[in-house]
Amino acid sequence: MLLTLTTTHQPATDLGYLLHKHPDRLQSFELPFGIAQVFYPVATDSECTMALLLDVNAVDLTRGKQGSNQPSIADYVSDRPYVASSFMSVALSKIFGTAMSGTCNQRPALPSKPLPFRVHIPVLPSRGGEKFLHSLFVPLGYEIQTQRLALDEQFPEWGQSKYFDLELSQTITLAELLSHLYVLMPVLDDAKHYFVNEEEIAKLLRHGTGWLSDHPQREEITRRYLKRQRGLAEEALSQMAGTDAEVLPVNTEISEESEAAIEKPLSLNQQRMLAVVEILKQRGAKRVVDLGCGEGKLLKLLLADASFQEILGMDVTYRSLEIAQRRLKTDRFPNDRLSLIQGSLTYRDDRIAGYDAATVIEVIEHMDLNRLGALERVLFEFAKPRLVIITTPNVEYNANFPALPPGKLRHRDHRFEWTRAEFETWAAGIVDRYNYHVSFQPIGDLDPSRGAPTQMAIFTASA
Repeated sequence: MLLTLTTTHQPATDLGYLLHKHPDRLQSFELPFGIAQVFYPVATDSECTMALLLDVNAVDLTRGKQGSNQPSIADYVSDRPYVASSFMSVALSKIFGTAMSGTCNQRPALPSKPLPFRVHIPVLPSRGGEKFLHSLFVPLGYEIQTQRLALDEQFPEWGQSKYFDLELSQTITLAELLSHLYVLMPVLDDAKHYFVNEEEIAKLLRHGTGWLSDHPQREEITRRYLKRQRGLAEEALSQMAGTDAEVLPVNTEISEESEAAIEKPLSLNQQRMLAVVEILKQRGAKRVVDLGCGEGKLLKLLLADASFQEILGMDVTYRSLEIAQRRLKTDRFPNDRLSLIQGSLTYRDDRIAGYDAATVIEVIEHMDLNRLGALERVLFEFAKPRLVIITTPNVEYNANFPALPPGKLRHRDHRFEWTRAEFETWAAGIVDRYNYHVSFQPIGDLDPSRGAPTQMAIFTASA
């Protein structure tokens, strides 16, 4: 089985430093199931390609099988030596472990730099077809090209196989790219060649850091990676929700109530929602998507107004969407104006494109600062609504809350809370990069020196 990795970063031969494998050498590695060879068919300053060729010894695999003395046709006819699967994942981790950790002593700044990469896997199984294949890589920002392979080119009447020729392209760090491949190749194959136990949970969480927790297919990825062992999958998902610092806000009733307890004397949440609805109506928005919709408080107000003809609520957690569904009673009384979907604000999603307006209400402060760039691209570069409304706390006002100790943020899950100047600086960057205009509006009682408790930015696409 073969995997190639190409970059056009210049000098492209920096790929050798990143992978810790010299472009001028052919290197061989003995693995428990065969031999892996690393070589560079192209190595110039303008383009460099690394090839990983894995030769799986099918005879040794059959001899090493346990549990049955009865021969099977699978002992003689097997796709394992020819397709990318968990064998390739193990080879990646064994041969490029240092690269996957993001370490490069000779070029210390290089591993953290996103570079243009192209990955080619000539034969990759996808149990779930082309649609599932795209659902795994497209949310991670990849451009993807696939070609379904025939079962046998000599017998076209046999039809198509479950195997694809896959090419992925993206500007990304090498460590992120290798982690995506490590996790998703066995997920697509929906099989692993080795025993799976609790240690696999740690591997999944380690290689999934920063992307898996808010991937739209995270539950299916987790189940397949852990060979559909229900107990292991539930434990992994539980740990993911509880420990991953880059999960977007859960927005359950508990998390919202804890923040509301501080802001309750002002009925600030209601003021926020009404202010957002008023702006939407003033600007004539008919089709609205609420990103990070939580338990559906804004959605309920939008549904109550017939001028909003199409409403979409998106949240990263199924738990939040279940609460919204109960609150809005759509489980019993479906409403053709409203749809609820699971998705992340940090991955491109064509389902949220084409709306008149997008609202992001009290969400960004739950994100790590280094993830805001991904949100900006998803919202302003790809979805591109003509109107975007974003609200966030004004940290200057916190001193006015008697129940909030000095120096504390309003909610334990807040990663930051901005001053008015910090929020305006961030918004100005969006205006410069994505061709929008912005205005600001305070929400709540105004303090002469500290401003209002909530700050709202209203972005309008330039004509």
